[in-house]
Amino acid sequence: MSAAIRSMQAACRQVQVMSKNLDTADETYMRRALELAERGLGRTSPNPMVGAVVVKAGRILAEGYHRRAGGPHAEAMALKKAGPKANGATLYLNLEPCCHLDKRTPPCAPLIIKSRVRRVVIAMRDPNPRVNGKGIALLRRAGVQVAQEVLKREALRLNEVYIKYVTTGRPFVISKTAMSLDGKIASAKGSTTWITGEKARLKAHRLRDRSDAILVGIQTVLTDDPKLTTRLPGIKGRDAHRVVVDSTLKVPPTACLLTQKSNAKTIIATTRRAHPNRIRALEQAGATVWVIKDQAGRVSLPELMSRLGDMGVASVLIEGGGELNASAFRSDIVDKLVWFIAPKIIGRKDAVAVIEGAVRGDPGESIMIQDLSILRVGEDLMLEGYL
Repeated sequence: MSAAIRSMQAACRQVQVMSKNLDTADETYMRRALELAERGLGRTSPNPMVGAVVVKAGRILAEGYHRRAGGPHAEAMALKKAGPKANGATLYLNLEPCCHLDKRTPPCAPLIIKSRVRRVVIAMRDPNPRVNGKGIALLRRAGVQVAQEVLKREALRLNEVYIKYVTTGRPFVISKTAMSLDGKIASAKGSTTWITGEKARLKAHRLRDRSDAILVGIQTVLTDDPKLTTRLPGIKGRDAHRVVVDSTLKVPPTACLLTQKSNAKTIIATTRRAHPNRIRALEQAGATVWVIKDQAGRVSLPELMSRLGDMGVASVLIEGGGELNASAFRSDIVDKLVWFIAPKIIGRKDAVAVIEGAVRGDPGESIMIQDLSILRVGEDLMLEGYL
């Protein structure tokens, strides 16, 4: 083997090592961008969660994340902190920078170009039709190097709510329930005893804190008289809008949903079967009443989701009983489930099941759950998966 060939092979190995090190560094800094983005969980809706990291010569110069809808974007915060030092640096973003003008904050792509960063690493394109590659194209036309799809899977999962909402106009729907090992959510009709332990209930309140709306059925209201507020120890949680499915308006005007102090709305979805006097009484009690198209005499859940999407609700947490759960799966509105299972057996014939009613026309047809994960939460198990 000639010295020239050996030299060329050595150079190729060095390039491969350098490329590998570069990929490792890109993933490291992108993980940091994702961590920063997650700090905005439950506060940026209906906008995405975005984190930004400015790096130069192997050192982080500045960081930023989108804290709330209408507030400064992650890129703007990070580049402002970096100042002139951003010249020649690399900017890491978990989402493509925006470039459209019809919004409350200035577009970020021109700001990035103005900062004179040399390279931008992006985890995923923005699926918003007003962006969707246009921000990347703008950067490249200005001579900025762009790398894509670094930790793309993690980025997609982080902004799953935003992706569903911005591409369909409908909210991302999570089915949340707590049940026994034999699939019961209450020991008997009318029972309100806790199924799961304290740590699982805390997890459930964290889900409320990051959701735009909580959906329950009328039976839950009549049985439990729930507040549906977010209660987190030592933290001021965010109350989601409370939505009740009530085809004939049985909700009493004295229900906790209507008498408590909260910044969130109470929306009651009903049908034309509801008496006008009941509508007026509930509206006077502070409720917003929607008359929704019905399916077989019940509120159409797909229609309700469209109405909530039009209102700007990007995520819905279902905390209903067995009948609402069955209707939700039957209507194909559920995107994800978070189910808590307690290590106990109720074993009563009259106990309420997690699903009460058929969810498929064919008795032999099942709903398959994808990407299922299981986590121990105190003495209970948390199952998380996608439909």
